[in-house]
Amino acid sequence: MKDTLDRLLHARTGVMTSELVLRPGDFGLGRVPARLAPEGTTSSICGFCSTGCSLKIHLGADGAAVNLSPNPDYPVNLGMACPKGWEALTPLAAPDRATTPLRRLPNGELAPISWTEALDRFCRRMKDVQARHGPASVAVLSTGQIVMEEMALLGALAKFGLGVKHLDSNTRQCMATTHVAYKESFGFDAPPFTYADFEESDVLVFIGANPCLAHPIMWQRVMQNRRQPRIIVVDPRRTETAAAAWRHYALRPKSDLTLLYGLAHLLLVRGAVDEAFVAAHTEGFAGFADFVRAFTPELVSPQTGLSVDELHEFADAIADRTQRVSFWWTMGVNQSHESTRTAQAIVNLALMTGQIGRPGTGPNSITGQCNAMGSRLFGNATSLLGGYAFEKAADRAHVAGILGIDAGLIPTEKSIAYDQILDAIDRGEVRALWVIATDPAHSWIHLNRFAEIAAKLEFLVVQDMFTTTSTAQLAHLILPAAGWGEKEGTFINSERRLGAVRKVARAPGEALSDFRIFQLIAERWGCGPMFRRWSSPAAALQILKELSRGQPCDFSGVRDHAHLAECGGIQWPFPADSDPEAVRPAHGKFSERRLFADGKFFRPNGRAKFAFDPPRPMPEQPSAEFPLILLTGRGSSAQWHTGSRTDKSEVLRRLAPRGATVEVHPDDAARYGLADGAPALVRSARGEARATTVVTATVQPGQVFMPMHDPAVNRLTFPSFDPHSRQPSYKACAVCLAPAPADRLPRRHQLFAK
Repeated sequence: MKDTLDRLLHARTGVMTSELVLRPGDFGLGRVPARLAPEGTTSSICGFCSTGCSLKIHLGADGAAVNLSPNPDYPVNLGMACPKGWEALTPLAAPDRATTPLRRLPNGELAPISWTEALDRFCRRMKDVQARHGPASVAVLSTGQIVMEEMALLGALAKFGLGVKHLDSNTRQCMATTHVAYKESFGFDAPPFTYADFEESDVLVFIGANPCLAHPIMWQRVMQNRRQPRIIVVDPRRTETAAAAWRHYALRPKSDLTLLYGLAHLLLVRGAVDEAFVAAHTEGFAGFADFVRAFTPELVSPQTGLSVDELHEFADAIADRTQRVSFWWTMGVNQSHESTRTAQAIVNLALMTGQIGRPGTGPNSITGQCNAMGSRLFGNATSLLGGYAFEKAADRAHVAGILGIDAGLIPTEKSIAYDQILDAIDRGEVRALWVIATDPAHSWIHLNRFAEIAAKLEFLVVQDMFTTTSTAQLAHLILPAAGWGEKEGTFINSERRLGAVRKVARAPGEALSDFRIFQLIAERWGCGPMFRRWSSPAAALQILKELSRGQPCDFSGVRDHAHLAECGGIQWPFPADSDPEAVRPAHGKFSERRLFADGKFFRPNGRAKFAFDPPRPMPEQPSAEFPLILLTGRGSSAQWHTGSRTDKSEVLRRLAPRGATVEVHPDDAARYGLADGAPALVRSARGEARATTVVTATVQPGQVFMPMHDPAVNRLTFPSFDPHSRQPSYKACAVCLAPAPADRLPRRHQLFAK
């Protein structure tokens, strides 16, 4: 008996032992668990945020992924990954994956059907709606999460093949402002920077940006800056990035445009204008200078809440033209009622001081989704494929010639925007909607209204990885789609770098890649011959190369997907006559290229434009009934947007707060009878949300903050839209606070998962 016990207690072999033992991982991986020892590796670009990190995928004997680690030989992440990247494979095995097409039965339940029936139903119902109500009665809402080849095929199929007039994507929620701002100021949607600029700046100004949480790998690049930089954060809330900054300017919500004009005024007073650069490379400066003379510190200080001394200190920090100054912004700027002019006010500061085109400089927009940049160029929504214009006959003829189609099939007007499509549904003009890889029933501003609008649709199709998203639960038809890691293609990151995405897993059940679904719809619709050349993502990339040729985004010099992997990604522009060695790793270093080093911009006269308008007040002001301002933003580096993927990971669920939380200043917590950890009721004129109170001085008195990830937050937000970009203003609205009875707070609304 004793011998048996000893053998069991001190076993040297067995299932657990074989799983826990470490062995050399080969392929430069160090030591790995024996059960995860790879037979090979490949690389792929992460499918979460726009940083564009490369992940080394560990492959088993069958060629499928068994694990992953950050790629040390990639110029973006340099061997680093955030929590989402480490867990990128986990959502692929989620139990709620869509594995077969589903149709809504008369009793309201979803039932599986064959792909043949699903395609027949899709085409029959869509054609019927168009026949009864016209081509504008069908619309498409897409995403910044699928590969560029799929985005382009969708845009071409919808508008040229199916005759759909209106198509937009959830890129409208994050990057429409930057697209419009850059296009008007520079002549093309062209982020000028490279990530090396994080490490080359003497002064980094982050406006409405929290990269420490939202883009952790970019923040690590900042931390590698050896120039002892001064980091300035402009944000109403003391974010994680603000806590690490040299200066945090806690301005009043939505007063940033006034602040930026005030800084321009002070730069003029200081003689900090690079007059030679302005004269040679810009237009409209004289009018801008006259305009900002009225924005004196005495005017700006009471409107922004910053002291006159703080304004002068800020101006002094960016006035020295012997230093390298870079300006960075994200959703705190883009999601505003006057976002385009705010972004352009940042551009104006860089232009007037000549802080552009050189290392460590630039007005630099950090993109949101992994392929929002690809969507901006090839989504075929407000810009024709490749950045051309629907309104120009010459552009339509050029694109038609490349695609081999009749130019008469290309619409002569761009699509209306996301919010306008929803308004058209509300008015009964759009009767059918096709939603791809996005969840507007969770993420759209003033959420209650979306559900009311969706109920008016005759036919709602959702194409997604999961059956459990809020929008899928409303659908009449669900098409099961493969996710990241289950298909191939290209992403473009924030710094214009094209990177290859690899297929390293098989999609479950009957799920298909979005590319394949679009091909099947084209065939069943009857327009298949128009898309014969789009035979695969690899073939589609060759078409997109031709569409880019001669454009500012020219990447016709890219050979294929393998070329991107060999070179550590390639930033556009990279035309066909480029030196192929210029982008290959040399002596352990990668090519990182910025735009406008020659001072030439993409407008017809080659000059950048100063664009400006007077600031407008925040549309919804605090009142006696709703005395507080609600701020929203990212709440955790472990959570991505609606959580449809990151919530599938136990690791990420443990790292991120669960349920809604509301950050409240101690003074306000006392005023409204709230204690840390207590349930709170947050109410606006549109709805209410229950949340766990977090008492903290990171928010100013009179303001509260809620992470954007919980759907309850968008029951509160106010639906105002920038007039130029049509981007919604998620960041500020009027609310009130009160204690919520404990029994009214769902048990899942606890601060951290257990």
